[in-house]
Amino acid sequence: MRWAGQEVSDQAAGDPAALPGLDRLNNLVRTVRTPEFAGITFHEVLARSALNKVPAASAVPFNWTVNPYRGCSHGCVYCFARGTHTYLDLDAGDDFDRQIIVKINVAEVLARELRRPSWTHEPVALGTNTDPYQRAEGRYRLMPGIITGLAESGTPFSILTKGTTARRDLGLLSAAAETVPVGMGVSIALTDETVHEALEPGTPTPRARLELVRSIVAAGLPCQVLVAPVLPMITDSDEQLDRLLGQIAAAGATGATVFALHLRPGAREWFWRYLSVHHPHLVDTYAKLYRGGSYVSRSFATDLSHRSSALLRRHGLQGRAGAMLRWPSSRAGPGSEAGPADEPALF
Repeated sequence: MRWAGQEVSDQAAGDPAALPGLDRLNNLVRTVRTPEFAGITFHEVLARSALNKVPAASAVPFNWTVNPYRGCSHGCVYCFARGTHTYLDLDAGDDFDRQIIVKINVAEVLARELRRPSWTHEPVALGTNTDPYQRAEGRYRLMPGIITGLAESGTPFSILTKGTTARRDLGLLSAAAETVPVGMGVSIALTDETVHEALEPGTPTPRARLELVRSIVAAGLPCQVLVAPVLPMITDSDEQLDRLLGQIAAAGATGATVFALHLRPGAREWFWRYLSVHHPHLVDTYAKLYRGGSYVSRSFATDLSHRSSALLRRHGLQGRAGAMLRWPSSRAGPGSEAGPADEPALF
């Protein structure tokens, strides 16, 4: 892999000198900075494993995940994967956005794991923690090897993304779908590009993601849209949801699912900072809505579910894209304080 104008700092595996916590990573190879990704540092590691077992208590239609990256340059202030960066003694804010862990050998390790006699070809999900098609994927090109390995092993898989880089692999994904079930999901939470710029500063625009949906469908693949997170009092009106779901339907999406914002530790602090700057009049309201913990009040969640269900029916989006792309809102019921621990942690 070649990087124009790169700076490389070689590190021995397990050496914490480069950045606090990186001694916990398996086989740190080098740290890379390049003008093409100004302000972002990539820490290349050699992964010892690629398949992650989903806890049995998680009510999701897949048992395994693959995450080629940790951290995400999308910079979504609400991302509930932010807290995972603290496991490396990195912060859940700027470090999550700018200190990206890259598992450069993930495709090779995955292929080896898929060849094991004990592998039973259970569904595998990508995009459950951080986006596999974030900007770095344009350089590292980890996904083609992952897709090929899954398809050749006869393993069904699904991908959830905000990244338009996914368009590059649509031919490969279509070919894989001739062999195994492939589910595609695109996350589009809103249409207001002013809100988008402050809330999701590193992501493709909503318009670009709608075009991605069109491209996925044109490639012959089903495409579910995840309308999440819906922000109380900011993006949750009937008019806003109706407009967004109408555009999603016009793009040809197979179906859509609507979820309210939830604020896990790590994401909560950064979202509160956004709220205090852009919507200070809503700080007290949010404090009441989320006073029970990470998840919005039961009454708000129930109301959103009823309103969105009617709009989904109106736009013909109540169908499912496939079993692997079902996102239950909560094991304990809508708006439960137990929270939707089984939702994908892309946010």
